[in-house]
Amino acid sequence: MKRSLFGRIWPNATAVILFIGFVFPVYWMFATALKPTGDIISEDPVWFPTDATFQHFKTAVDAPNFWSLVANSVTVTVCAVLLSMVLGLASAFALARMRFKGRRSFIIGFMLAQMAPWEVMVIAVYMIVRDADMLNSLVPLTLFYMVMILPFTLLTLRGFVAAVPRELEESAMVDGCSRIQAFRKVILPLLAPGLMSTSLFGFITAWNEFPLVLVLNKDADAQTLPVWLRGFRSVYGDDWGAIMAASSLFAIPILILFVFLQRRAVSGLTDGAVKG
Repeated sequence: MKRSLFGRIWPNATAVILFIGFVFPVYWMFATALKPTGDIISEDPVWFPTDATFQHFKTAVDAPNFWSLVANSVTVTVCAVLLSMVLGLASAFALARMRFKGRRSFIIGFMLAQMAPWEVMVIAVYMIVRDADMLNSLVPLTLFYMVMILPFTLLTLRGFVAAVPRELEESAMVDGCSRIQAFRKVILPLLAPGLMSTSLFGFITAWNEFPLVLVLNKDADAQTLPVWLRGFRSVYGDDWGAIMAASSLFAIPILILFVFLQRRAVSGLTDGAVKG
């Protein structure tokens, strides 16, 4: 009985400890952003912002180029994710449904690309973009972010496509659907969890990317929020309230997207599986 009780308690206790360890830094960031400056620099830690203020958020929003860099980050990230999803889905379907020469080598090549650290290619990427006279442009950032996201997208979606029985697609085609219609009406709804998980990963990767934009885009108007966040401290010194407010604003889109996709990740798992 004691062993059984211990066996039930320790996994839950471990999960709670890990949850606190991961969530506490996020809580402290938001709490610090809401505290008055006196509470932030106090020797005695203030665990809860009793006298909450939004002055630090106003300082962050009023910083130079904030809204233009928000537009840059959103444009680059969304375009990169959409491109990677379209190319990744088409390639994943071909890899999962077709057999052709060089297929295994193709998959291994994408696995190696996924494992390679992209930071080691910054110099090569810079030389390519410089020779193409495209420095301080959002187009190279979008394309290279798409290349960074594509291997994971392709390999993940390939597993989702392979898990969908061929019989569903064949049944739809017997009922009069073309291959494209069968894919759109039967296969695509079943891939919703995979599409959402890969799009979330791609969004986080592109949204947080720092070294490439720092090297390629020296113009302040052509940069993105991660570089702005680094420069924020150099402008405002040790104003930790403003720094935490800026970090909170940077993290909010990811949190919103995660909550939104988490609620809908399972909605397309079986849609259309028993119809037709």
